[in-house]
Amino acid sequence: MEPVQIPINGELDLHTFQPKQIPDLLDDYLRACFEKDILQVRVIHGKGKGVQKARIRALLSRHPLVARFSDAPMDSGGWGATLVELKARQSDV
Repeated sequence: MEPVQIPINGELDLHTFQPKQIPDLLDDYLRACFEKDILQVRVIHGKGKGVQKARIRALLSRHPLVARFSDAPMDSGGWGATLVELKARQSDV
């Protein structure tokens, strides 16, 4: 199976991925965003019953690069998406 290329643009739509793929995918995507200095990320998980959202938030709460996260505004997905703020890079002093 060939790897899927995902644009690193600050928006990750999880609809096409299997639940077992999501932990590694989320980690890889957040790290890639951090490397590109994209510190605001929108993760689209869908509304449904909230199971996927809860799982994503559990992963985010333990992720070392995540400063905070919240529901997206209504015009950006509402509770079907989570906005993630990554920690700023420490400057080399």
